Amino acid sequence: MQPAAAIDHFRFFGLPRKLNVDTAALEREFYRLSRRLHPDVYAQATADEQRWSLEKSSQLNDAYRTLKDPISRTMYLLQLEGVQLEEQSKAATDRARQTGEEKKQVVPPDLLEEVFELNMQLEELRNNKKMGEADPALLKELQAHKAHFEEKLNALAAELKSYWDEWDALAFHAHPESAGDAARVPVRDKMVDLLNRRSYIRNLVRDVNEALEN
Repeated sequence: MQPAAAIDHFRFFGLPRKLNVDTAALEREFYRLSRRLHPDVYAQATADEQRWSLEKSSQLNDAYRTLKDPISRTMYLLQLEGVQLEEQSKAATDRARQTGEEKKQVVPPDLLEEVFELNMQLEELRNNKKMGEADPALLKELQAHKAHFEEKLNALAAELKSYWDEWDALAFHAHPESAGDAARVPVRDKMVDLLNRRSYIRNLVRDVNEALEN
């Protein structure tokens, strides 16, 4: 009985470290392994075997949950490449809490004007609600902003897919000193930039939803 070794999620499923994944095959393998590793199968086994089953089942669930989602999969691969997107965000949040300053995010240049207008309208909506006043035209404009941002999120998903293709085409060059690895760096950086833009726009949609619902 092998201990639950710390292997990455791709290796757990026997997959190459690539971003284009056959999710249907992934799901089939997940259920096959679930049946094999489920703790109920080891109900009469030794304590070590039961512990192994629990650890492997937990690894399986973590790996499947991460790899089946395109954004989680991309973030996870970037993490394996040494990029800590969540840590960067957490560090910024911690600094904001410690200093009392508002967490600063870089506004994508193409959204500067629209974000300024949106923030003004959100503030106007909040003031209207405090005063018990309704402004249907303002609500309509905010809905339009929301729809526009959601379109951008969809466009970013398509753009990300193109970077997956670039990354996977270079994935065979895995040696640190190979020309392929040097070529992967700009692709990696484009994905990081895209995920940061996506996070910013997703937060804008969240802000609009909250303002419209409250």
